[in-house]
Amino acid sequence: MLASVMGVVLFIALRSPLKDDVAWLLYVARRWMAGRTLYIDVVEVNPPLIVWISAIPLEIARWLKVDTQFVAMPVFIAGVLGCAWWTARLLRARGGIFAESLPVFAAIGSVLLILPAADLGQREHLLVAAFLPYLALFVRSLDGRDSFNGTWKPVVAALVAGMLAGLGCALKPQYCVVFAVLECLALTRGLRPWRIMPLVAAATLVGYAALVAIVCPAYLRRAIPMALALYGATDVPFLTLVADSAMLLGGLAVATGLLWLRRRTLSDYTLMLTLVVFAATSTVVYFAAGKDWYYHRLPAAVTTVLALLLWTATELVQRRWRIRWPLVVAGLTVMVFCVSSVQRLEPDAVEALDPRLTAVDHLEHIIRANHARTYIAFSEWIALGFPVVNETGVKWASRFDSMWALKGEVWRATSDPAVAREWPIARWVAHDFIAGCPDIAVVDTRETTHYISVLSAADPAFARAWSRYRPISAFDGLVVYRRGKAGCLDVWVAAEAKQPATQTR
Repeated sequence: MLASVMGVVLFIALRSPLKDDVAWLLYVARRWMAGRTLYIDVVEVNPPLIVWISAIPLEIARWLKVDTQFVAMPVFIAGVLGCAWWTARLLRARGGIFAESLPVFAAIGSVLLILPAADLGQREHLLVAAFLPYLALFVRSLDGRDSFNGTWKPVVAALVAGMLAGLGCALKPQYCVVFAVLECLALTRGLRPWRIMPLVAAATLVGYAALVAIVCPAYLRRAIPMALALYGATDVPFLTLVADSAMLLGGLAVATGLLWLRRRTLSDYTLMLTLVVFAATSTVVYFAAGKDWYYHRLPAAVTTVLALLLWTATELVQRRWRIRWPLVVAGLTVMVFCVSSVQRLEPDAVEALDPRLTAVDHLEHIIRANHARTYIAFSEWIALGFPVVNETGVKWASRFDSMWALKGEVWRATSDPAVAREWPIARWVAHDFIAGCPDIAVVDTRETTHYISVLSAADPAFARAWSRYRPISAFDGLVVYRRGKAGCLDVWVAAEAKQPATQTR
């Protein structure tokens, strides 16, 4: 089963275009490896760990002299499957349905590959995989089975699992709340926080924070304040979040109900309780973020499905394969999650089997046909920039991955006019545009923000530079412009000539 799932997922991941976020992070890692300064030369709001991780497949691809995509996807798959295998080995000590590691590994691995759908390799995907060994050992502590018996193997396992979970949390620091909630659960069982595994996880996070402060101080000085000031423009209303996550909330409700139903007879009650607590806490983190992106729900969705599979397997064994209505509900809920994930993967599967000319493909064709060397897209849709840049090798004429920050400046200016002085995103984008002087520029007319007008009002030099661009194509709400033979840098000379002469020292 796992081999089949892995084969299909790997085929689609290698044959279809890279996910936009993954493509952007690989681009950021490439720029960082080339000597650019993170969060200054290339603006990113995610912590640097994901950039450092993305540099690994880049370096391997360089050694092997192959396309990065053919290394990145297998590396991410190997990472999550490695965590699944170790989790299955750790659970083997529980006996019962976990006595054989291979079927447990196949079940966990399949869930980790099916549920992400097209979002394979996202931070949330790696995060939940990194947490699973920690959860397996945490349950052993709750059951009073973490005695070390004078051997070093359990100590080493606790050290590695704590460090791995700490690094997973470092991908999204908001998940520190998961550690806190799990320790509250441990307190109800008489356990104290000063155990090896949670202490190692905490030490890993503290050490990582210190490393970031030393190696990437710009993340603390620039990225975090900018995200707090501008990232709210992409928030969605609470009711929209509820509607978009109806399947997750329904699955979590079913898992909680089934757990309560068998609270006195379920042999693996503690393990399922831990999974449900993790899923519920991850759901709270998702709602607190205010974004309706599917991959933000992955940690909660994965642990919810694992909890339902655990309940189903235990129920079948304990009830001697007698089918009753709770078992039917659990099975149908898991099926709904899997079918939904397959449906999300379907467009990528179709493109992998029968490549078609999408808007992004059409854009890549135009860039190649015009022999463009520099390019920019005025859109909040990251896919217009990445993987277009990765596929064509064109130079991206901006420090941002998209226009999200410019949209955030416009949004925040309505409530706080001072934001333009603190975060002059429009002037930064205009500066990058003039300095990069892209051969091809695409404007997304489907968005409510008129980026060209905003940039022209912020910097007259941009308006003069933009006057040298002419439309050459239009499709799917996108208008493609090509620059004339004149460059862009002389617009600054004209701008300086109009300024009063001053002398500075």
